[in-house]
Amino acid sequence: MDALIELLPAVMFLALVIGLFSNLPVPVVLCGITLIFGSVALLVGEMRLVQITLMPNRIFGGIIENPVLVAAPMFLFMGIIMEKTRIAEDLLIALQRAMRAVPGGLALAVVVLGTILAAATGIVGASIVMLTVLAVPTMIERGYSPQLAAGTVASAGTLGILIPPSVMLVFMGDLLTLNLAKLFTAAFIPGLVLAGFYLVYVVAKATIDPAAAPKVPPLSASERTGIWRELIIALSLPFLIIVAVLGSILGGIATPTEASGVGVFAALLLGLFRRRLSFRVLGEVMDGSVRTLAMLFFIFVGATAFSYVFRIVGGEHFIVETAQSLNLGDWGLLAMMLIMVFIMGFFFDWIEITLILLPIFAPIIQLMDLGEHVLRADLIYWFAVLLAVNLQTSFLTPPFGFALFYLKGAAGDQLAMRDIYRGITPFVLLQLGMLGLLIWQPQLVLWLPERLLD
Repeated sequence: MDALIELLPAVMFLALVIGLFSNLPVPVVLCGITLIFGSVALLVGEMRLVQITLMPNRIFGGIIENPVLVAAPMFLFMGIIMEKTRIAEDLLIALQRAMRAVPGGLALAVVVLGTILAAATGIVGASIVMLTVLAVPTMIERGYSPQLAAGTVASAGTLGILIPPSVMLVFMGDLLTLNLAKLFTAAFIPGLVLAGFYLVYVVAKATIDPAAAPKVPPLSASERTGIWRELIIALSLPFLIIVAVLGSILGGIATPTEASGVGVFAALLLGLFRRRLSFRVLGEVMDGSVRTLAMLFFIFVGATAFSYVFRIVGGEHFIVETAQSLNLGDWGLLAMMLIMVFIMGFFFDWIEITLILLPIFAPIIQLMDLGEHVLRADLIYWFAVLLAVNLQTSFLTPPFGFALFYLKGAAGDQLAMRDIYRGITPFVLLQLGMLGLLIWQPQLVLWLPERLLD
């Protein structure tokens, strides 16, 4: 019996790994394993009946009543409003007109729009579908390589996972008990630098291989009339939302939760201003938001229940002792965790990875000491941003990269899967290069929070 009790955390973790690869819905796997091992723990005396009765209170108090998580539905709502009112569509058209004479101008316009959408909404799926529908047909029509078109759209759409106000950062901040404003600030510069990497790659690709991104004839004098006015108007609308959300957070005027409400209000006003917000559109926005949130919170409930039982049966001590027994050192443990996340990204979505692995990684991070390279007080924020960049690859890596499915579904026969896989490869390498740069230069993560918040 003592041997069974000692092995219970290891067997529970192994059952989770097997269950995740069973193709069953992730929340069903989490809840099923929790029920089975909770019952076993009750029978062997590792869990008391009163602890089971506390689980609903933990789920309700930790998720439903959590003020930080209120920001997630608001940011989702805000992003869908921008999609339905076609504010992003106006901006892409203006950017394409302004950049048509630049090498790779259409692809550059997609990256710039993806960056703006990331800072204004933080929703990956909606951004990729929107960019695909708006940009891919035009790029293919003008002779762009299908691989470059696919890679540019997929990578630009996934910037929303890193650039604030990312919904993923909201969840990570709650799971790691971080100051959300500081986490947003820490991720801001890495997100912009990564977008810069994409821009440099597109220009280099268009210069070295002009056939992949043919130049478009410049606008005539009559066509250039009013183009900058059109671009300024198109830029000003999402810029107002970015200022309303990030400006209020970085300026200390509002908390991220309050800023999410401000962003929704600004998005509604802009929709009314463009005369594109009707009761029908508002109904579609609410329906899309509720469906997405229902899926997210179902996984949250399962992950919370799993973590609760796993901790009761000694899972936290099991993870820490296992990590210490490997004798990898702190840098080795960091590498092991990042490699584990990268490999899981081939098979699982960021939601599943963060909700399952972060509670396991948290006690390990608390024991790490990297000396003067990263102070212990800043280590958790630095690690969170490293994890965010790493998780961005999970959207692009086959076979289950969700960005690839969004892209293929929206593009239809315009893009073959082999073109999509080949197209995303250089962008995945750029993301991994960005990860290495942040490990080498942690001040890219920590400088802005130190200047604005400390």
